[in-house]
Amino acid sequence: MDLTLEQLTVVTDGRGLVRELSLHVPSGRVTGLVGPNGSGKSTALRCVYRALRPTSGVVRVGEDDLTRLTPRRGAQLVAALTQDGTVDLDFTVEEVVALGRAPHLRGTQALSRRERELCARALDRLGIASLARRGILGLSGGERQRVLVARALVQEPEILVLDEPTNHLDVRHQIELLSFLRGSGLTVLVVLHDLNLAAAACDRLAVLGEGRLVTVGTPAQGPTPDPGRGVFRVRAGGGTTWCGRSSGCVPRWSPIP
Repeated sequence: MDLTLEQLTVVTDGRGLVRELSLHVPSGRVTGLVGPNGSGKSTALRCVYRALRPTSGVVRVGEDDLTRLTPRRGAQLVAALTQDGTVDLDFTVEEVVALGRAPHLRGTQALSRRERELCARALDRLGIASLARRGILGLSGGERQRVLVARALVQEPEILVLDEPTNHLDVRHQIELLSFLRGSGLTVLVVLHDLNLAAAACDRLAVLGEGRLVTVGTPAQGPTPDPGRGVFRVRAGGGTTWCGRSSGCVPRWSPIP
């Protein structure tokens, strides 16, 4: 299912956080949203998972205006991992993951056998099956992050939005998570700060600057003109301005005075 942002604008206290942002996220592809701090990435994502209503513009899932769907239907289609995802009560890991089925259940309806198996597979996929009976508040930041990803997968969404999902993860689990996303078949919109990770994990990269879309391209092509120099105020060493999966190189970034 495609995700489309059409002329999305968010104004708060007279300040434009996102400005006329139009972006198409193709079905089954991973699109990375990159840009410096304050460029509007997280604000745009909040509109997609309905934590924030845009001042103007439309978020479409398939052909539907997201705001015209019921909250239940919206949650069945779109799952989110937020930057500040927290769990305040000390539920067990398996209980937290099972909460991902809430949009599909009514009242106190119990999980079906299929749903219990779905939860077990998600725990196994994220390498946290051994933590199933542990309280989530006693986990490390990286373990907790993987639990929240498993909860989002159990939701069985068509679209997955993730805000800095590699936070707290060690290098191995960063690579495993991003590789999983590429092979998931889901429509994925992900915010990443690490340009090298973004280039390796995403089919397309959209660069934001001051709330506006600067450019869109594939990692192999490289968004042009030079996104580092113009948006991030950094340059890549060795004459390379952008590095994708096909080139096999890792640029060294340095600040521009």
